[in-house]
Amino acid sequence: MVAARLDPIDRMILSELQADGRMTNVELARRVGISAPPCLRRVRTLEEAGLIGGYHADINARELGFEVQVFVMVGLDSQAETALSAFENRCRAWPLVRECHMLNGEVDFILKCVAPDLSSFQSFLTGQLLTAPNVASVKTSLVIRVAKDEPGVPFDVLEERLNKSA
Repeated sequence: MVAARLDPIDRMILSELQADGRMTNVELARRVGISAPPCLRRVRTLEEAGLIGGYHADINARELGFEVQVFVMVGLDSQAETALSAFENRCRAWPLVRECHMLNGEVDFILKCVAPDLSSFQSFLTGQLLTAPNVASVKTSLVIRVAKDEPGVPFDVLEERLNKSA
């Protein structure tokens, strides 16, 4: 497990950046209790190791007019690797699809989609998703409201787990 190889300072850096990726290096260093130069070196090392994949703004989709959020469960006719990869590539090209996860079980993929309105989503659904090669079944669930939407991982759970194994 990679987390076990990180020291507590690295894990605090990741936790702080997950909560606020816009803070300055000086502020980050203050929060984790080290000086700015080694903090910056640690952040760059974490980035190079792939533990930090990027920095993003948390955009309020509804405020920008994207009123509709839908989870879409997709079943494919074939689960051959070429068919799975082709479907994933299609999903990457569809702007309304914001997340695409391959699952095991009854459903092959779950997609998180956003759209300005139901009509726009329906156009995507009937004009692109349902007509895509290899798509056998589609079930949709419209999001009524979001009770929790936290990115990343729960660092307190990670720390607890590491402390138990130490």
